[in-house]
Amino acid sequence: MNESLKVNNISKTFKLNSKQMKNEKTTKRTKTAVNDISFSVNRGEIYGLLGPNGAGKTTTLRIISTLIKPDSGDVLVEGCSVKSEPEKVREQIGFLTSELKLEDYFTPNYLFDFFSNLYGVENKERAERKSTLFEKFGINRFVDVKVADLSTGMKQKVSLCISLVNDPQVIIFDEPTNGLDIITAKTVTDFLLELKEQGKTIILSTHVFELAEKICDRVGIIINGKLCMDCKMEDIDNKNGLEEIFFKIYNEEASA
Repeated sequence: MNESLKVNNISKTFKLNSKQMKNEKTTKRTKTAVNDISFSVNRGEIYGLLGPNGAGKTTTLRIISTLIKPDSGDVLVEGCSVKSEPEKVREQIGFLTSELKLEDYFTPNYLFDFFSNLYGVENKERAERKSTLFEKFGINRFVDVKVADLSTGMKQKVSLCISLVNDPQVIIFDEPTNGLDIITAKTVTDFLLELKEQGKTIILSTHVFELAEKICDRVGIIINGKLCMDCKMEDIDNKNGLEEIFFKIYNEEASA
């Protein structure tokens, strides 16, 4: 398999205001959200990032997605640097985050066309892709329903479809099943496996150990901005399981 995504020693530090310092229970005016993280993902692989809230998962994904720049280090997406070639990186990726808020006034049909136009997707290709994705996720009945009137699960499915309008090689999902009912979550999980079979490169953050164990080829555990473990799922001890390994690492880091 060929390497599709290469994260090279990225770090990111943020300044904290008074409120943030209080929430973090610290007197320090800065926080290192990502601390010298490196890992790689091959085409046709799913890489899972696990860690507690505030561990640095979302910051890592935002750096990979070119939404923020690392203070040091770099990320290569299909050979393109997020620092020096962000436009080329954006052409290669799809990014889905739970923080993506679709405009309530617009419909799934309009939004898919709008984002397809931004990526310069040809009309025929756009129509075929929309038809395939909307049918797969049961959106056809709601194509002209305003986002404000859609259920939480349907909004998530529409967001997922929009993130794939450009048929990206590298797909980045931040908590893709967060807040979804079990039926919708399974639909999303099955689709991730389909994308993997198509040779796509997928990186996702999740709190769900069962999801990581089911679909991920490799997993990384982030604690306090550091990548404390990076290994193949097949190397995980089946007796202990991923959850037990995670908490062992977490408790060791907390003690340190």
